[in-house]
Amino acid sequence: MTELLRVINSFQELDLETEQAVRKYFVEEKFQRGEFIITEGKICSKIYFIKSGLVRRFCVEDGIEVTKWIYTDNQFVTSLSSFFEQKLSFESFQASEETIVYSLSFQDEQILLEYPLFSKFHIKLLRVYLSKLNEFHHFYTSMNAQEKYLYLLNSLPQIILKAKLKDIASLIGVSPETLSRIRAQIT
Repeated sequence: MTELLRVINSFQELDLETEQAVRKYFVEEKFQRGEFIITEGKICSKIYFIKSGLVRRFCVEDGIEVTKWIYTDNQFVTSLSSFFEQKLSFESFQASEETIVYSLSFQDEQILLEYPLFSKFHIKLLRVYLSKLNEFHHFYTSMNAQEKYLYLLNSLPQIILKAKLKDIASLIGVSPETLSRIRAQIT
């Protein structure tokens, strides 16, 4: 719980009452490698904070799993539209290794949002995530495969260190063989 509270406090310092509520409503869960955390076609009822592990977000396009992102330690994970609007998820999230998370149910999130300091944290977190998502989408979509790999290598090395090569290749939109050639050119 220390990791979660450290991240929350980095956005918004909590008082003791709010911290106790966070400890009460976030629940530790463990997922084995290959286990689904969020499943396409179902309503996502929780938001997760990764204490340790690796989670792959993907969609099935023309019968092929396409990796959309890979999440590592100290990141929040959920199917945004499914969780916030309580509608069916169009994407799946799967543990790529043994993963320990702190989960918060949709109902318990509503309770925590009644705490003014948690609500402030929530707003600040969403603003930062939306800003980063917008910026990332703008730059990442204009990069070629080698630039995408270098971006991940320099900005998010945990993904390169922990994820399967086939998942990284899918994320940057190339075959595993092409990724091997890119890696060989860089090293």
